[in-house]
Amino acid sequence: MNPPAKPSASGPVVPQRAKWHGLLAARLIWLVSSSVAATLRWRWHDGTNLFENGGKEPVIFCLWHNRLALSLILFRRYVQARQPQRKMAALVSASRDGGMLARVLELFDVEPVRGSSSRRGPQALRELVSAGERGRDLAITPDGPRGPCYVVQEGIISLAQLTGMAIVPASFHLSCKWRLKTWDRFQVPLPFARCEVQLGPPVRIPREASDEERERLRAELEARMRAITRDE
Repeated sequence: MNPPAKPSASGPVVPQRAKWHGLLAARLIWLVSSSVAATLRWRWHDGTNLFENGGKEPVIFCLWHNRLALSLILFRRYVQARQPQRKMAALVSASRDGGMLARVLELFDVEPVRGSSSRRGPQALRELVSAGERGRDLAITPDGPRGPCYVVQEGIISLAQLTGMAIVPASFHLSCKWRLKTWDRFQVPLPFARCEVQLGPPVRIPREASDEERERLRAELEARMRAITRDE
């Protein structure tokens, strides 16, 4: 999601809803991902010092687009396991495919916020800020929805500056996976794989940050994300 543009004169964009086959696909994705996750051998490395000590500060989770397959399960297994009261809102596209993914989020009890850099960006940014004000953790793929892969875009910096919430870099490494022939080489976990999860030190964007400081912190976040990302 890029920084918000001016709203279109034609009025707000209405997110597309999934049709019946999209709803069925969402149910299957939820079932398969939950079943595969139950077989994985998990290891956790938390460099945030935010969740083990009972801190209740909501944060923005930053995860590469090609690691979305386990993102909701990571939140449930690690963060909510330690602090069950925590809830999340996550950004998904306003397209019809995004409607299917929004239903997947709802099945995991995550609030979907619909929008992207090309559709409904300003409305989505306002809704994410509102969700953060209600105490929800937020989740964004900083290189989605079209890339370039492993490049942090401006949207997450704008969101962190507006909300004052810390950005938590998150990634994981799978010992066994399928890699799809997509722009980001999307990763699909295979049953019984080892999954090593890394949470990096938070990045904070001051509300009064200048354009130069925003760019420096964007580059720092990208460097921290790449440092905890292994692709072999």
